[in-house]
Amino acid sequence: MKLFDIAHSRTGDKGNISNISVIVYDQKDYERVREYVTPERVKAHFKGIVNGEVVRYEIPTLGALNFVMQDALGGGVTRSLALDAHGKCLASALLAMDIPAKN
Repeated sequence: MKLFDIAHSRTGDKGNISNISVIVYDQKDYERVREYVTPERVKAHFKGIVNGEVVRYEIPTLGALNFVMQDALGGGVTRSLALDAHGKCLASALLAMDIPAKN
């Protein structure tokens, strides 16, 4: 299954840092997402895009995870040659991550 089947996201940026929040639709899916969507898996998912550290912050009361990704925007909005210099489509790309289906 895809992450977008059970969650939505928001994203932001500051300089060369991208920030993606993943929010489950149903609180019952939070633990599965928390266990599977790790900083290591997020960094691997964005191989070649995110070159720095990925830090995850957990917000269980909201059913959300927030990922702060360093060196993720090709030098920053004003320096990057990327068509999506602000990294807004990174949220959609993360939601396309495959996760295990519920047992």
